[in-house]
Amino acid sequence: MSGELALGLDRVSKRFGTVVALDEVSLRARAGEVTVLLGPSGAGKSTVFRCLTALERPDSGEVVVRGARIDRLQGRALRDARRAIGLVFQQHNLVGRLSAIDNVLSGRLGATPTWRVLARRFAPADRQLALECLDRVGLLERAYERADRLSGGQQQRVAIARALAQRGGVVLADEPVASLDPESAEHVMRTLRTIARSSGVAVLCSLHQVELARRFGDVLVGLRGGRVVFAGAPEAFDEGARGRVYGGRGEEAELGEAVEVG
Repeated sequence: MSGELALGLDRVSKRFGTVVALDEVSLRARAGEVTVLLGPSGAGKSTVFRCLTALERPDSGEVVVRGARIDRLQGRALRDARRAIGLVFQQHNLVGRLSAIDNVLSGRLGATPTWRVLARRFAPADRQLALECLDRVGLLERAYERADRLSGGQQQRVAIARALAQRGGVVLADEPVASLDPESAEHVMRTLRTIARSSGVAVLCSLHQVELARRFGDVLVGLRGGRVVFAGAPEAFDEGARGRVYGGRGEEAELGEAVEVG
C-alpha cells in the first residue's frame, strides 16, 4: 500500500568531529507504509531520527517532514512541525502513576491551552480522541488503569496511542520492541502496521530483529557505516543483503537481544 510522501532524507551527511555518522543518506517513508531501518550499532539509525526531529542539523542535504524542510525551521515553525511527529521509544516513557488515558492525553499537550494542562481538564473531544486511540491499539478496557500495572507490551501500545493522539500523520519508532519478549514484540509490530494501513500514517521504525522487519515492513532500508547499503522490499533482503548490512554473522544481534541503538 503506497501513499503520498510523508518524510524523507535527500543526500544527508552529518559528521561529529572526525566521525561520519551519515554519508549522503537518502530514504523515503510514505503514508500507509511501515519503513524499517536496519543496521548494526553505530550504523547511523539514531542520527536519522535526530535529523528528522531537527535535534541535529545535517551538514548537507535536505530533511523533509510533511512537505516542510524541517532542517531549516526555527522557533514556532519548528515547534509546530515537531507536533506532527509522534515518537515511540525503546523505553515507554510513560508516567507510571497516571492512567493509560492520561498518558495518551499527554499527546495533546501541544494543542491544549496551558490552563487546561495545569488543571488536567482536557476538552471532552480530546478525551474522546484518547479513548479512540486506545481502542485502536486494543487497550480500551484498560483506559483507566495505572500505566505501571500494565505489561511491557501494553505500555508500548499506550505509547503508540499517545503518538496517534498527536494527529500528525508520522510516527517515528526508535527500537520500539528491543526490551520486549518475542510475543509482545510481535503484537507491537502488528499494531504499528495496522495503524499505518488503517489510518494512512507513515511509520519509520528502527529494528535489530531482521525477521520482524521482513514480516512487518513494507520497505527495508539497511545502513552500515552511515551509508545506505540496501533499500527495497522485504523479500529482496536476502543473504547477500544481510551480509552488506551486517558483515560477518557475529555482528548481527540475535533475535530478542537488546543492543545499543546506532
